[in-house]
Amino acid sequence: MDITVQELKQKLDNKEEFVFIDVREAYEYEEFNLGAKLIPLGSVPTSVDDLEDHKEEEIVIHCRSGARSAAAQSILQQAGFKNVRNLIGGVLAWQAEIGS
Repeated sequence: MDITVQELKQKLDNKEEFVFIDVREAYEYEEFNLGAKLIPLGSVPTSVDDLEDHKEEEIVIHCRSGARSAAAQSILQQAGFKNVRNLIGGVLAWQAEIGS
């Protein structure tokens, strides 16, 4: 199940509880970020154990365009995480629709 930029903005504005992960590289995160925890895609498989406590919680993952976060979403789902959502269009869509 994916999430739109508008849905994510509403969750952030309402200060809803969810796990928020950015799977881009550190240099991309430094240029612009939405306040998510940085776990670059290459580190996601080794971070599964660290995220174990959040297995039943909603997790929203994003990257630049949605491709890397879709890969991370798949990794977490295969590890048994039930509610992992990919931000459609990633940061590019956020910047286009919401701005910086």
